[in-house]
Amino acid sequence: MSEQVSKKSDLKVRTASAVVMLAVAGGAVYLGGWAFNAFATIVAAVAFWEWKSLSEKLASTKISALLWTIAGLLYVGVAVGCLIFVRDRIGVAGVVAIIGTVVATDIGAYFTGRTFGGPKIAPSISPSKTWSGLIGGMVLAGLFAAFNPGGLFHDYPVALFVVGAMLAVVAQAGDFLESGMKRKAGVKDSGSLIPGHGGVLDRVDGMLPVAIVTTLGASLLISMLRF
Repeated sequence: MSEQVSKKSDLKVRTASAVVMLAVAGGAVYLGGWAFNAFATIVAAVAFWEWKSLSEKLASTKISALLWTIAGLLYVGVAVGCLIFVRDRIGVAGVVAIIGTVVATDIGAYFTGRTFGGPKIAPSISPSKTWSGLIGGMVLAGLFAAFNPGGLFHDYPVALFVVGAMLAVVAQAGDFLESGMKRKAGVKDSGSLIPGHGGVLDRVDGMLPVAIVTTLGASLLISMLRF
């Protein structure tokens, strides 16, 4: 009985935290400008701080820890810079496309993995991740990209599906990167700032590489179309 009460209590906390995160992030994305820039900068600062903390725990020497810290500064900084660029140049639709693709990946991977199970992708890094989950995440992310009502290039649904599916792989790679760091550092979460959800880095691990890849790809495509 006490275990069931604990699970229900934890679910309430996770749900409440998710609602607050969605409201704050959604408001910042909608407002854009200084509001979004400030929000993105704060998220980047906290995510980097958690990355730095993991780096100090997983590295065997101060030099290796410094290299991990520098890599994290570049990784997080470039990714958040890309999000700011997308919000400024493309608008709400661009940021929603990035966030929606990552969320679709997570949802598809979670339910497909729990339903079908099967072989693990990398059990030594993330024991819960399965190949069936990855495929499910790719399919749902592809469908979101192809039929996102606020998206771009609606005349090319097949191409958008392929792009969404590929971005799902990128998102999962980001997840594995952070999972590997946490496992080597001997911790469950990157932090404890978000009740029921762990740290900020835990929430944006898949979004960081997707933001970078999407921005670079979109910039390249726009440059090609101009010619």
